[in-house]
Amino acid sequence: MTAGANFDLTGKVALITGGSRGIGLAIAQAYAAAGAKVVVASRKQAAVDEAAALIRAEGGDVLPIAAHTGEPEAAAALVAQTVAHFGGLDILVNNAATNPHFGPFLTAEEGHWDKILDVNVKGYFRMAKACVPAMRARGGGKIINVASVAGLEPQPMMGVYCVSKAAVLMMTQVLAAEVAADNIQVNAIAPGFVKTKFSQVLWSTETIHDQLIKGVPQRRMAEPEELTGIAVYLAAPASSYTTGATFIVDGGQLAAGLYGVGQ
Repeated sequence: MTAGANFDLTGKVALITGGSRGIGLAIAQAYAAAGAKVVVASRKQAAVDEAAALIRAEGGDVLPIAAHTGEPEAAAALVAQTVAHFGGLDILVNNAATNPHFGPFLTAEEGHWDKILDVNVKGYFRMAKACVPAMRARGGGKIINVASVAGLEPQPMMGVYCVSKAAVLMMTQVLAAEVAADNIQVNAIAPGFVKTKFSQVLWSTETIHDQLIKGVPQRRMAEPEELTGIAVYLAAPASSYTTGATFIVDGGQLAAGLYGVGQ
């Protein structure tokens, strides 16, 4: 297989949750550019329509679907629409996430826990459960869970979110082991600080931003596009023997230790 074929997604169908902006949109654009047909899903139809228009302008084949993966019925309906429109499903990117609590761990309310776990953990489970039968029908597939360095090392003021992302990392390993015989590879990406609307409180508050960046050897946050290389690899034939792994993309943050550089 040539180097180009290793990363060719022509004929593949990819579904990206949280695909209307940030990391999800960047991955959707990269998959479309690599030849995949993509489904971008997010809670609001206007948002996914806008994302789809951008991908179409770049020559991509895209289907926008409004879906809230925090709702039990939404995942099955989303996959059913994808298969009905494109004839199958090969790649799932679990990217939709929420974090309504920013503060000391013990100040979190029961409602914060419910919402974070329902979207960040159970939402990923629901999507995987809905997608695996369609992948089996195609002879295999790829599941990419967007986790976070917050699942590997505590992050200040984000305790419940950290717990949810740690759960995603374990889910990745458990599922990888269980579906390996179906030729389905399951892996996780653990980004560090990425400049998106989701992380706006971190980069728009100068004191928080400056303190966080001290712990990143590259001295900056990532742009969403810097996550797409690993995302394409994990969706492509190149990763056919890679499963149950977590790929850290954090500018060296974990290697250096949080706040451990530049003090």
